Amino acid sequence: MPHELYALLGTAASLGFLHTLVGPDHYIPFIAMARAGKWSRTKTVLITIMSGLGHVGSSVLIGAIGIAFGSALAHLEWVESVRGDVAAWLLVAFGLTYMVWGIRRALRSTPHTHSHTHADGEVHVHTHTHDTAHAHPHVHDSSARITPWVIFSIFVFGPCEPLIPLLMYPAAVHSTAGVALVAVVFAAATIVTMLSMVLLGLAGIELLPFSRFERYMHAMAGGIIAFSGFGILFLGF
Repeated sequence: MPHELYALLGTAASLGFLHTLVGPDHYIPFIAMARAGKWSRTKTVLITIMSGLGHVGSSVLIGAIGIAFGSALAHLEWVESVRGDVAAWLLVAFGLTYMVWGIRRALRSTPHTHSHTHADGEVHVHTHTHDTAHAHPHVHDSSARITPWVIFSIFVFGPCEPLIPLLMYPAAVHSTAGVALVAVVFAAATIVTMLSMVLLGLAGIELLPFSRFERYMHAMAGGIIAFSGFGILFLGF
């Protein structure tokens, strides 16, 4: 089915692009976390690609299982809908938790001054923050290691709703190669769009004067991620 397959591949590329572009939850969490965590470009790209592969791959796996067992399209779409709600609530939970942690860290990093009077009458004044003076570095290192895996896990739960119907047509005519090609093209379009939006978003943020709000970046990132989850649930993102 060469002509039908070409049309299907074009549709897969278009839907992968549009599905990602109109869903800010596909890139806003990465922009927020990369800025707050000061991720390198390499780390940001790798985490985005890995999450995109998990995002698409989980839907491909569910679609393949459904095809193998002859599940109806409506049933597979119901499964994807449930997964979408779970992923959205996970985003909300993670975002709110990270925001609370960020607020506590911001409060601890508020500079304050102590004065000490020495025996000879000299007054010594020094300024410090509890975050840098008393916090243990390995706690923050642990958070930095765990956070990307949390984001990845949430994206594995996140469904690719347009992909399932696209897989059903080549499956109906017993074209395994067609199913694989559709999945690859959709995944490539999705991941390239995710990466483009993340890198563009970070480039735009770097132009904004955020230096005075630096200690609030983690709290702001958590709030943005939680809002993305609420947007999926209640605003149709």
